[in-house]
Amino acid sequence: MKYSVVTYGEDVLRQKAVEVGEITDDIRKLAKDMLKCMYDAEGVGLAAEQIGRTERICVIDIPGEAEKKDCVEFNRPVAMPLVLVDPIIKELSAKTQRGNEGCLSFPDISVPLTRANEVEVEYTDLEGARRTIRVRGLLARAVQHECDHLDGVLLVDRMSPVQRLSVKGKLKRLAQNA
Repeated sequence: MKYSVVTYGEDVLRQKAVEVGEITDDIRKLAKDMLKCMYDAEGVGLAAEQIGRTERICVIDIPGEAEKKDCVEFNRPVAMPLVLVDPIIKELSAKTQRGNEGCLSFPDISVPLTRANEVEVEYTDLEGARRTIRVRGLLARAVQHECDHLDGVLLVDRMSPVQRLSVKGKLKRLAQNA
């Protein structure tokens, strides 16, 4: 099925995702469709809520050239694209990173945000195995961002009051068009 990215103002973005549990052919197909939608939108991550679905699943694909050199080495054991079913962030490092963050559901909006530099996430893969990985850098940022979506937390919720004020007009237009 072909999906489109839903934007800020759509109620589904605020819904908390529902645990998937068993990996079925329908879930594998959903992951494949989500990857296609993400690639078509030129994104690096996508959560089910962003296509109007409520399953606890997200997809991520960080190009090697987008990651810092030390992070590429650290993240090497993690194959891309990454499909996280029923992910749970187990640990966030005390060390942080700050960088511009955008979101496919907030087109033309990007703001500097602080996130943990490393994250440990437990998830189910498409074969039904429960796995735990530790990732760093942009991949860690993407995992945190997509898990936020699965919990109904949006980019706008992570912005400072000044940042929200600076994009107020864009947010209003997105909400009106939803």
